[in-house]
Amino acid sequence: MISVRELTKVFGQTLAVDHVSFKVHQGQIVGFLGPNGAGKSTTLKMLTCYLPPTSGGASVNGFDIFHQSQQVRQNLGYLPENVPLYGEMRVSSYLDFRGRLREMDKDQRRQRINYVLDRCWLRPVQDKVIGHLSKGYRQRVGLADALLHDPPVLILDEPTIGLDPAQIREMRKLIKELGGHHTVILSTHILPEVEATCDRAIVIAGGRIVAQGSPDELRASRRLTARVLVECRGPRDQIVEALSRVAGVNQVEILDGGAGGDGTFITAALRSREGSDVREEVARTLMQRGWALREIRLEHVTLEEFFVEVTAEQAVGR
Repeated sequence: MISVRELTKVFGQTLAVDHVSFKVHQGQIVGFLGPNGAGKSTTLKMLTCYLPPTSGGASVNGFDIFHQSQQVRQNLGYLPENVPLYGEMRVSSYLDFRGRLREMDKDQRRQRINYVLDRCWLRPVQDKVIGHLSKGYRQRVGLADALLHDPPVLILDEPTIGLDPAQIREMRKLIKELGGHHTVILSTHILPEVEATCDRAIVIAGGRIVAQGSPDELRASRRLTARVLVECRGPRDQIVEALSRVAGVNQVEILDGGAGGDGTFITAALRSREGSDVREEVARTLMQRGWALREIRLEHVTLEEFFVEVTAEQAVGR
């Protein structure tokens, strides 16, 4: 559905995007991640034909961004981070205007406008002037415009900016529902958003793709292991020594608590060998020593930890 091949963009002496290649298959929702200045927005602007590449190429739904840019735009819905709207127009009139620009006939416009007004929660403001709307509502007008012509591909740049927490949940739900019928690239800096909505993630740093795969695959690729958190009461040094001897435990770190001899609870973080679940043996060890155990739980590695590590490595390498 989307195929990117050695895509490169140079501004003067600055290499903004450096031979980027990736594919997005039909119906997938793919998160596009990267720190500020990584080349994320520049890549998206080339895919949407707003910027010409310096070299390399890409196709969207089978159409080449160099030679078939009009067909690319017809097959694409784009929500930029800062949505350009005609502030003096009313919401319904603006959507009708945008439909006419896309050469949609009257019946088709009416049907699709009704659909996107409901889909994007715009019914209460459909007759209001866009310039009088809040940023969140203007964001939704931009999304409605991107969906209006029912494109097979959607590129959404920071779609939850300006939305309140309830609207963010609704937006994430909508994006999940759009997957399958639409192929979606979701650019965001909110990592839990990627974990909640995306099938795959692509990480760009320093203009290069540094990782791609499902959230689970990305975490596994760095061999970041989950931690076991143990909250117990006993002498700190003796707890560390005892837990270090548990089979499968590689590292024990005390996160908080004092010396442990004054009746206070301490929290220990355990790193174990890959594939080892040490919780049962840890609990048995503590009980055998007569140390009170208040909590033991597995803390899974987050995508944020992966993102911080891989982008930090890229920064050092440059």
